[in-house]
Formats: sequence, structure tokens, C-alpha cells
Amino acid sequence: MTQPARDLEPASSARDLYGVELRRQRRLADLSLDRLSDIVNYSKTHLHGVETGERLPLPPISEKLDAAFGTGALFQGLWGAVKREYTPRRFDHCLELEARAVRIQEFGASLVPGLLQTKAYMRELFTEAEPGRSPREIDSLVAVRLGRQEVLRRTCPPGLWWVLGEATLRQAVGGPTVMREQLASLLPLVYTRHTTIQVVPFAAGACTLMNGTLILLTLPDHSTTVYLEGPRNGEIFDDHETVRQRVREYDLMKARALPPQESAKLIEATMETYESCESPRT
Repeated sequence: MTQPARDLEPASSARDLYGVELRRQRRLADLSLDRLSDIVNYSKTHLHGVETGERLPLPPISEKLDAAFGTGALFQGLWGAVKREYTPRRFDHCLELEARAVRIQEFGASLVPGLLQTKAYMRELFTEAEPGRSPREIDSLVAVRLGRQEVLRRTCPPGLWWVLGEATLRQAVGGPTVMREQLASLLPLVYTRHTTIQVVPFAAGACTLMNGTLILLTLPDHSTTVYLEGPRNGEIFDDHETVRQRVREYDLMKARALPPQESAKLIEATMETYESCESPRT
């Protein structure tokens, strides 16, 4: 039995606006939650939660709702607004470009990049970043980041290339079980038609990018935008000289990194250092 809907505030919350619009479109189509659940293959509980603003609309529900109601890209656009509501402002433009990119290249010095993170790994990062957050807030942040990973499952995904510092494998985020799960999830993506992962070993020594994150986003018009992030700041660059310099730095990092096959061996060897002794957080 569903709970009574709370009062939504669509004027101040993209999440609430999404719920109001879903309820409106469902009623216009004269569909019950049960019938809509059958059409979009999402549970009635999840749909009710989205309508009442208690749950985020997990991808690819927005595409399915637009198809069911014939609303073009209405719900996909609303999902973009919801994501921005739960993402630091400095990262907004990067997310917009990421969704359109035909090639994404990223270097992570000590943390697994968001597009590669498991749910348990994400949850640990968000919890540690701000201990005062409620479980509901953490759930929302995790859902948004998981939504970004839909890019990996597109029919025609972009080219994706990650270079990871060895510290990424050694930093025990969430404990042994979380790390084993996280590292195991990297292995299928090390070398595929669309993905490459390389690891820069500690033995490679100092490097220019070792203090932060670099993302290179190439769009269909062949232009490239740079996103640089440190612990508490991030900045976008698209001027020719900065892009040229950062692309060269990234290429040098690839040259220092182990080949994909050797990177996979290092990932597997590091997994063995994490003894599985607890259930992963969910």
C-alpha cells in the first residue's frame, strides 16, 4: 500500500518538478501506476517514489517515460536538471559535455573515476566527504553518479580511455571487500572495442598530473574541452593552448603507464591484497 503523496515544490526543486510532470502525464494518459509499471518495466514502488519526490528517476526510466507518453525528450531534459541539482556547480558544464562527447579520456591520481565506480565505492566517498549527510541524501548522490554510467551502455558509446595512478588501486576506500569488488569491476573494461584502462605504477616516479584529476572531452565537431579538478576546486578550459598542453600531458601519462594487459595483471595482483572478510555495503 502506497503512502499519501507529500506536497511537492516544483518551483524550487527539479526532483519535485519531475514528480509533478510524471503524475500529470500519467493521468493525461489515463494510466494507473500498475499499468505504467508494466509499460516501462519499473516497479510500481519506484514509480510512486518518483512521483512523490522520494526517489530519483534512475536511468533509463526517462527515455522509457518519453516513449510511453510520446513526450519527445521532456523527461530526459528534466533528468538533466535533477542531476545538476545533486552535482557541484563546478562540474555542471563537464557533465553536459560528457553526455555529448564522442571520446572521453581521464586521468585519476588516487581515486577511481566516477564512470568506473561501484555503488559501494561511491557511497563510501560521499559518506566520508560530508558525514552529516542523511542516508536519503547519500542515496540521491549515488543514484546521480550511477546515472552517468549509462554512457557505458549506449548502443554506440564514446571511446573511453582511463589512466589510473597505482594509488587508485592501493587507497583502501571502504575496506577490503569494497575494494575487491571495485577492482574486479575494472577488469572487463581494461581493453575492449570502446574502453581502455592503463595503470601508471609507482615506479614511474613523479608526474605532472599526480595531484588531481584531468578529463579530456572531445565532441562530434572534434573540439576538445579540458576539465581539471583538485580537492576543492575544478575548472573548465577550451582555449587552444591549454587544451594542447593538457592533451600532451595526458599522452605522456599514457606513455608512462603499463600496457592494458600488464595493467590488468597489476589490478589482479592488487585484488589479492584485499582479503574478502565482510559483505560489501549497498
